[in-house]
Amino acid sequence: MPLETYISDLLYRYDCVIIPEFGAFLTKRISAQIDTENHLFLPPSKVLSFNSQLQHNDGLLCNYVAELEKIPYEQALGLISDAVSRFKKHIAEQKTLEFKNIGALVLDASGSLVFEPNASINYLTSSFGLSDVAINAIERQAIKEVEVIKESAAPVLAHPSGERRRNWIGYAAAAVVVLGLTGFGGLKYHEKNVNAHNLMVQDEANKVVESKVQEATFVISNPLPSALLEIEKQTGNFHIVAGAFRVEANSDKKVKQLKALGYKARKIGVNRYGLHEVVYSSYSSRQEAQQALRTIRINHNPEAWLLIKKID
Repeated sequence: MPLETYISDLLYRYDCVIIPEFGAFLTKRISAQIDTENHLFLPPSKVLSFNSQLQHNDGLLCNYVAELEKIPYEQALGLISDAVSRFKKHIAEQKTLEFKNIGALVLDASGSLVFEPNASINYLTSSFGLSDVAINAIERQAIKEVEVIKESAAPVLAHPSGERRRNWIGYAAAAVVVLGLTGFGGLKYHEKNVNAHNLMVQDEANKVVESKVQEATFVISNPLPSALLEIEKQTGNFHIVAGAFRVEANSDKKVKQLKALGYKARKIGVNRYGLHEVVYSSYSSRQEAQQALRTIRINHNPEAWLLIKKID
């Protein structure tokens, strides 16, 4: 019985998973952080911890095992009890117990259990698909002060014929104004004639097009035969989840990859965390879905999990 896989499945959805008579794995959400030492931007995540004092059976793990293994609750509790006995014996002999995708329990010198979480797994579903982003430190350069040299103003020299020069400049300015007004008036007159001509030509072109359209008939001598396409529509409330993506383009890419491998992959909508969910396939019965889930976990993705959801 892959007990550690069942525990890992539940950690995505619950903050506390208790192993009866052994201890509990706890999760705590932390916000995005900046690792200044390694120059990394870390996305939001869940931090795992272990509490050996929480050993009372709350039924969560036992019910989940009984549901997936198709066995009675009492039998599932017995299987978990046997696994706990093996855990304790393994720790006593080798002092380290590995839980795949969760972490390791180590027995220290004082006889206490110390938990070392697996840092490569992020159990926060809203951050699914997000990875660490490398950031570069900004190098600031000092601004050098530039010395400004002030120049003295050049002296103004009086010209003996200054009065005549001012008169000449005035006449030239008046001539420029007259020429400008004349050119502006001619330009407006030319523009008015061009616009009128364009409207007349456009009106004639519209009349020709309308007459051609009214006279035209469209006859297809050899019409193509109608094509019938059979599309298999997936139904069922049991879905094997391949992943959930914040960016919809990434979910489309995942669907394309899975279809290339032969899976009947599709998108089933957006979950409550705003992520686009992609499934390998959907099934109408739980037994079919569980058989397919086992095969997918062995051959393709050990992190795949079963979702029970009604889709309209």
